[in-house]
Amino acid sequence: MSVSIRLSRGGAKKRPYYKIVVANATAPRDGKYLEQVGTYNPILAKDDENRVRLVEDRVRYWLGVGAQPTDRVARLLDKAGVKERAATNNPKQAEPGKKAKERAEDRATKLREAEEAAAEAAAAASAPAEEAAPEAAAEESTEA
Repeated sequence: MSVSIRLSRGGAKKRPYYKIVVANATAPRDGKYLEQVGTYNPILAKDDENRVRLVEDRVRYWLGVGAQPTDRVARLLDKAGVKERAATNNPKQAEPGKKAKERAEDRATKLREAEEAAAEAAAAASAPAEEAAPEAAAEESTEA
């Protein structure tokens, strides 16, 4: 039987309150548990001492007999100084997905094409004016 240290949700809708419990890994989230080893109230300020309350000796006991904390509980235990947690690194976390990259490439090519078309139109518009200017200068010189 694998045992995990995890959160069990309580409280009202949009007002969560969690018990930190030791439970069988196959038990439901808010179901039967072996022992309650603390509480977590995410509504309180981060620097509030009552935000996370642990019975440290029981947590250390359960960790000693092989209980595995969930990711969130591991963070809480690390912050409380009970169990060190290795820092995680996910460099691809902020990278957009495949479809978003394709949309960005399409947008970039359309923008580039529009800029090229605008440059060509500007060049075409300025070219006849330049050609007309030398002709007018030539007419003026012949009249003089």
